[in-house]
Amino acid sequence: MTATIYYDNDADLSLLKDKTIAILGYGSQGHAQAQNLRDSGCNVVIGQRPGSANYDLAVEHGFEPLPVNEAAARGDLVNILLPDEVQGDIFRDHIRGNLSEGNVIMCSHGFNVHFGQVEAPAGVATLLVAPKGPGHLVRSEFERGGGVPCLIALGDGSSEETKQLGLAYAKGIGGTRGGVIETTFAEETETDLFGEQVVLCGGVSELVKAAFETLVDAGYQPEMAYFECLHELKLIVDLFYQGGLNYMRYSVSNTAEYGDYSRGPRVVTEETRAEMKRILHEIQSGQFAREWILENRAGAPAFKAMRRRDRSLQLEEVGLRLRSLMSWIDAKEV
Repeated sequence: MTATIYYDNDADLSLLKDKTIAILGYGSQGHAQAQNLRDSGCNVVIGQRPGSANYDLAVEHGFEPLPVNEAAARGDLVNILLPDEVQGDIFRDHIRGNLSEGNVIMCSHGFNVHFGQVEAPAGVATLLVAPKGPGHLVRSEFERGGGVPCLIALGDGSSEETKQLGLAYAKGIGGTRGGVIETTFAEETETDLFGEQVVLCGGVSELVKAAFETLVDAGYQPEMAYFECLHELKLIVDLFYQGGLNYMRYSVSNTAEYGDYSRGPRVVTEETRAEMKRILHEIQSGQFAREWILENRAGAPAFKAMRRRDRSLQLEEVGLRLRSLMSWIDAKEV
């Protein structure tokens, strides 16, 4: 099935002329989308908790942030850009009661809508407009005249009018410059979670850790293991980004290409593929969502313990030291 993609000429920004857009949460996506919309001539209000760093950032950027409930009450389009794990409770306690018939509840990740944590009241449509990039890229691309591609999906209570508002919103943040792909809440949510868990975060992290430890355990210097298993990964990913697998294989040596074809399938085996399918089933069935929601309701003890454990890995200690020696890297420390 070929995706439907919309561009600038498919969207009418004037549909937002008499609308107030409430951006709830001034974090990564919130700050970028709010500023882009304002620069596009839209009326934007910010909902952000006073006393937080993001509240101060919103003020620095020229906004006058309101409590979430007040911002929600002012908005015709109410975009919830808060962390996934808090959206459900904040929606029930501070947002739902401040919605009016004809409003549109929006998000940039469908997790809470798809898994029933955000349920719009009668007469309120649900809409997803999701940039496929982090907020700083959404902002910087917009400023230079480009745009990060977006996804658009319609939920319960939505109509063709909702879709047109969504396309106008996407245009306001620069998305129609890069293309807006039509999808569903289920598809966006499930593929996003799967990609994070199996490849982008979980899969890559475990592959790097296991490869580093294999070399160190075999007696190789940790510094050498770091360069080969983590540092150079950026070079390969950049080639993927520019031209896919074929361009990466064209760019590396024949030795590396042969090793790719002949040894890669020994790392990602049929057992690995079967585990990927099990993970996908956990996402589709809602098992992962229930697990993550309950983890946070309990104070996230397992999550915090795993975070502490991995922050003290030898891989991280070696990397921190080596990055400090490379002045061309904008090194970060958590």
